[in-house]
Amino acid sequence: MRFTLTHTLVFVAATLAGLSTPALAHVEAGQAAGFLTGLLHPISGIDHVLAMVAVGLWGAQLGAPAIWLLPVTFPIVMALGGLLGLLGIPLPGVEVGIAASAILLGAAVMTERRLPLYAAAVLVGFFAVFHGHAHGTELPPGESGLLYSLGFVMATGFLHAVGIAIGAIHRWPAGRIALRIAGGSVGLAGIFFLWRAIA
Repeated sequence: MRFTLTHTLVFVAATLAGLSTPALAHVEAGQAAGFLTGLLHPISGIDHVLAMVAVGLWGAQLGAPAIWLLPVTFPIVMALGGLLGLLGIPLPGVEVGIAASAILLGAAVMTERRLPLYAAAVLVGFFAVFHGHAHGTELPPGESGLLYSLGFVMATGFLHAVGIAIGAIHRWPAGRIALRIAGGSVGLAGIFFLWRAIA
């Protein structure tokens, strides 16, 4: 078998990678912990879960293009809010904003509120800042901020997808009723979160 320059470069790269693994093992473990912590963070609080699912439900009710625009807007703006939190830039009323997101998004689902697309995106983006900031300020010491952020953005996208999947029942009359009940439940939970935030 004839070795080419490409074979040689691949062999050298593989050898160096193999030799460097012990030196990088500690860093990789910390990075993995940061990603996993971020991935689990949004699902560790019911207030976050309900608001994220409500975004997907509302998008499903509104149909295209809101069904994809709202779940894309939220994580993008949330990442900016997360950056503010990671940098330690204060944002007043974070817990109140999170509670208000559950109240208003739940109410939007309950009433099948049909706002203009830009207004729905602005509303979702506004609340995303508060959710992102809460995630960003809770980065555990010593973990990768970038991978932690990637984790919570991916988890948020997953929760939106769950809401969209559930929202598919909107095509049937009984499904519309079920979604309205679900929206009302999210709104009521938001009132409880608001009471807890200001108590």
